[in-house]
Amino acid sequence: MTSFISPAARKPFSASNILGGKQILHTDPRSAVEWIELVRRGIPAPAIDAVLGLVDLRQGELSRALDIPERTLVRRKKEGVLNCEESGKLLRLARVVERAGEVFEDGSLALDWIKSPNASLGGATPLSMLDTDLGADSVMTILGRIEHGIFT
Repeated sequence: MTSFISPAARKPFSASNILGGKQILHTDPRSAVEWIELVRRGIPAPAIDAVLGLVDLRQGELSRALDIPERTLVRRKKEGVLNCEESGKLLRLARVVERAGEVFEDGSLALDWIKSPNASLGGATPLSMLDTDLGADSVMTILGRIEHGIFT
């Protein structure tokens, strides 16, 4: 008997799943163009809670990681949708978590790495670097180096 394993089950740390999947996003973006359209429309606010649960963060930690005031996150939850800039920041975090999951091939290890001080980041945690594009790029570069066995 052949069992079917859904793509989501094979890749639990896809950006889409991190943000709550089709149930929350009301779409299943598969290309950059589709993600851009979603970000421009605004990611549904329930994605905030999906990220908090999967990445095991408190709202204040997420607020700092995204450089979005905590009161704004609370307001967006009431309004139901994030604006374009906030959506882009939340997607950036989801993409980093997705990449860490690919590199470490273990969700727990990936999340531990994201939350742990890193010498390559001057002792900062990768999570704390995600408030800027440059910081996120640095984290992605480090993940690429780890993937290729370069740890310095």
